[in-house]
Amino acid sequence: MTNWRVLLLGGASGSGKSALSYPVARARGAALVEVDDLVVALQSLTTADRQPALHYWLGHSDRSMSPDQVLDAQVALARALAPALEAVIANHLDTDLPLVLEGDYLLPEFCAKWTGGDVRSVFVHEPDPEQLQRNYAQREPEAGAQRKRALDSAHYGDWLAAEAVRHDLPVITARPWSDALDRLAVAIA
Repeated sequence: MTNWRVLLLGGASGSGKSALSYPVARARGAALVEVDDLVVALQSLTTADRQPALHYWLGHSDRSMSPDQVLDAQVALARALAPALEAVIANHLDTDLPLVLEGDYLLPEFCAKWTGGDVRSVFVHEPDPEQLQRNYAQREPEAGAQRKRALDSAHYGDWLAAEAVRHDLPVITARPWSDALDRLAVAIA
């Protein structure tokens, strides 16, 4: 699993990206950057007037939004974030420091531009809203049942997986967990 310097690990919320990214980063001795942390950092340095897509979720709730509207907002945020992601990737390639970059806001269209040579991209897909809801309950038990979030995440995940295939990027399912790291290693190779 060492034939890369930057690994881009995308997928919808709750799909299993973090469960895979942490052991991969440890095994490779790579830095791990969660894209959500970059979003928070950029939100603190920008305003909603200047970067509305980056600030969208701070002022809106998904409660009355359709899955397609949530998807559109996610994609808009991801596209606004692209210059920051490019800078992080370029820095790690220039400094020869391995990196695992994981998050919901990695779009296949973005990853396809970087994939090849020292950069690998893989998308993790969990199509089952019931499983996503269980994943959220395990990760965030205090939040209660998150049925709408799981449905929206499954919709976004289906879109990401289809786009990844369209861009010739590998897609893996996180389940079964027992061999997920092995399947990730094959996808990276």
